[in-house]
Amino acid sequence: MTSTLTPQPVDRAKPARTGAVPRRRTRVLALPEARWAAAATVFFLLALPLQLTGAPAWTWGPLYALSYATGGWEPGWEGLKALRERTLDVDLLMVVAALGAASIGQVMDGALLIVIFATSGALEALATARTADSVRGLLDLAPATATRLTPDGGEQTVPVGELAVGDTVLVRPGERLGADGRVLDGASEVDQATITGEPLPVAKEQGDEVFAGTLNGTGALRIRVERDAADSVIARIVRMVEEASETKAPTQLFIEKVEQRYSLGMVAATVAVFLVPLAFGEQLTDALLRAMTFMIVASPCAVVLATMPPLLSAIANAGRHGVLVKSAVVMERLGQVDAVALDKTGTLTEGSPRVTDVRPLPGSGLQERELLALAAAAERPSEHPLARAVVDAARARGLDLPDARDFTSAPGVGVTAVVDGREIAVGAPARLLDDAAGAAARTAAELEESGRTAVLVVVDGAPAGLLGIADRLRPDAAATVAALTTLTGAAPALLTGDNPRAAAHLAAEAGITDVRAGLLPQDKMAAVQELESAGRKVLVVGDGVNDAPALAAAHTGVAMGRAGSDLALETADAVIVRDELAAVPTTVALSRRARRLVVQNLVIAGVFITGLVVWDLAGNLPLPLGVAGHEGSTVLVGLNGLRLLRESAWRRAAAEGTG
Repeated sequence: MTSTLTPQPVDRAKPARTGAVPRRRTRVLALPEARWAAAATVFFLLALPLQLTGAPAWTWGPLYALSYATGGWEPGWEGLKALRERTLDVDLLMVVAALGAASIGQVMDGALLIVIFATSGALEALATARTADSVRGLLDLAPATATRLTPDGGEQTVPVGELAVGDTVLVRPGERLGADGRVLDGASEVDQATITGEPLPVAKEQGDEVFAGTLNGTGALRIRVERDAADSVIARIVRMVEEASETKAPTQLFIEKVEQRYSLGMVAATVAVFLVPLAFGEQLTDALLRAMTFMIVASPCAVVLATMPPLLSAIANAGRHGVLVKSAVVMERLGQVDAVALDKTGTLTEGSPRVTDVRPLPGSGLQERELLALAAAAERPSEHPLARAVVDAARARGLDLPDARDFTSAPGVGVTAVVDGREIAVGAPARLLDDAAGAAARTAAELEESGRTAVLVVVDGAPAGLLGIADRLRPDAAATVAALTTLTGAAPALLTGDNPRAAAHLAAEAGITDVRAGLLPQDKMAAVQELESAGRKVLVVGDGVNDAPALAAAHTGVAMGRAGSDLALETADAVIVRDELAAVPTTVALSRRARRLVVQNLVIAGVFITGLVVWDLAGNLPLPLGVAGHEGSTVLVGLNGLRLLRESAWRRAAAEGTG
């Protein structure tokens, strides 16, 4: 099927990224957690300057009270419900500690603690909502309606949900496919990047399988529906992401793993510190003061802050270098990984095809520049990615492109045009060659064997040369693979939907031996789960919709930001905003440095807490001195954690990754 084409205007309103999911984002203030946290913060910020400037207590006291109420009621209520289930929530303990601080005059300290916890809860709720937004938005990849053909040859526009197995649908050029099925008639190139991650459109003709949500090229297709909308590949991706996110083991910071025991022990000890002296005749006020002092100095706040500053400093440092790590939990988990799985297109490679070879055939009388100029002139009216790669290569070499006339395009075959009086055909060698044993066929086989896509140029009916086109490896890919191997002790695996030959060639260039090609999204997720079931903590690096289930199932997922789909960006735990692949091992090394500082800080905080508690129990620790000691340990561990904010910390992490 041949059609005459004219260049189509570019729709600037369309998403620039292939496979981008339309945004349906939850507004921040639509979340009740965010509204309560914002209210608590506002009241705190209004009260603080009044207190510090010596204003009467009646001006700032009610504001602090409102901050306590708005920020503390929800974690307090959740803590009480947990208490009913016989578990002690650390949030409830923090609310009690804040109220205890207020009862002995430390009103500002308690309010600050409330604001910190309320803000943390709001951020967690926002992250959960945004991930859910992207999963729902993935369904927008499939069109809302499809053109169904009736038995009498008529056409009906119907919602895709009404399509049944066995229906025949018509997909016109430039439309998205509404259902999974098989081609009955027609030929076209279909962009399947959202499903398989392949960088180039795939030629489809009678008998080939196609998927809902993929983008049709320049030909018209008649397709028989083979799956209900609820069972399409796109719908299965949605379910896989949701299920992987729900079944992924809950993650906690290191200190939270001892939360229950510490909390129960602290409550029991506080009660004992109050009741025992009271039973031996101590005054109620003195016993209460000793108990409140004990609660302050034994409070886990110092231990929590000993954990957070190194991780938050590492997050800030990574952010300055183009790596968005979404939480302190993620930063901690990055340092735990011992296996890595990498996507190919857009992750290890740049994600766009480029001309790598220009090979005139003997006897054609053409030089490389002439061959490329003729091919580019013929391809210039086409919107096919291979055509754009040829035109870009010619322009990069400064070639003048003559005008082409009588342009036609045959989907799955190629294009023809008249350039300077000569008839030029550019397309697939298998479709344009009659002699399978000639020089052109041998050159095409050689290019394809090396992982290139071969494009034949025919001048006036005779093969004149071939172009080799490939998705180029990122300059830092090999170094990144080597660095990840050094950090984890095992070479990364390559998980790709591309064909095995292209995948193997690129993997060899990058230094990867474990290559798994031709994978659909569920296959990638299964490969990750296989590694996880073997006891490995897997880091997955990807960029496409097809990578989202694997990113969700992995111990930690990292998305490439520049070309990444919205679903991948929301599902991943971290995003490489500047698209620098070498930032991945550096961030892993930085996480390991942060974990080492956490251990140091826990030792420092433990020594201070133990000393102050012993003093309070064995002697008579003055409350101001107890508060000063508690706050001093917090400041000390905070400053120790802030060391990771320095530029030298990133440089040392980069050196550790490559060492």
